[in-house]
Amino acid sequence: MGDATEILGWVSSAILLLTICVQVSKQWRAKTSSGVSVWLFIGQFLAQAGFIVYSAMIGSMVFIVTNSLMLLVSVLGIYLTFKFKKS
Repeated sequence: MGDATEILGWVSSAILLLTICVQVSKQWRAKTSSGVSVWLFIGQFLAQAGFIVYSAMIGSMVFIVTNSLMLLVSVLGIYLTFKFKKS
């Protein structure tokens, strides 16, 4: 059961990362932040930071990795949103 649980966690992590990366990539290629709220990425950043601490406290490597990568993606999203809103 442990192996199946771990596989489910990693697969779900990959799906989550893929969905947010597709959105940020679309924003990057279009060079626009039209319709994108910076608060989405700020909220995501704060939530991911909290989840990283929580994940470390419970010792979940799947969630530590997932939330760390999501935090990086949210930083990129914040950067792109500000960059393209200024343009």
